[in-house]
Amino acid sequence: MDSDDHSPPLGAPSGSVDSDSTEPLSERYSVFMDQFVGGIELAAATVFALLFAVGVLNLMVQIAESVVSGSITDPLVVIGFIDTGLLLLIIVEVYQTVLAYVDENDTRRIVRLVIYTGVIAMVRKAIIFRTGEYATTQDALLAAVAYAVIIFALVALLFAERIYGDDPHLGAE
Repeated sequence: MDSDDHSPPLGAPSGSVDSDSTEPLSERYSVFMDQFVGGIELAAATVFALLFAVGVLNLMVQIAESVVSGSITDPLVVIGFIDTGLLLLIIVEVYQTVLAYVDENDTRRIVRLVIYTGVIAMVRKAIIFRTGEYATTQDALLAAVAYAVIIFALVALLFAERIYGDDPHLGAE
């Protein structure tokens, strides 16, 4: 058979050789929507990358200003820098999660990235936690306990994923 032969492949309906015309409308629509969503995911990744770049520049300016003003020795200022740095790490984790969706990586990797993001976010909340921001000490205690429970749950999920995530027999019947 000649390589320039334009006959339909085996198993294809005879008649038209245009594969688009033989695909059902729902399949063509599905392919189009997959491409559309992929484009939006790439746009979201770009936005997060830009947010990260702006955040790093902003942090550098804040540090430089605090050095010049002498407030760099104030513990609350340093905690503010740590808060901003952790927020930047959260942005990086969200960016990596979006890229994992774009690359259609396995669900376990995406879940792991989401858990890492949650751990960083909760550690950030714990670092910037101030009891004075709550109306009563009981409210502050309730918030602290809630943060602790969430952190321990996320850490437990990480350990479970590490222990059982690579077990090929898990879930096999």
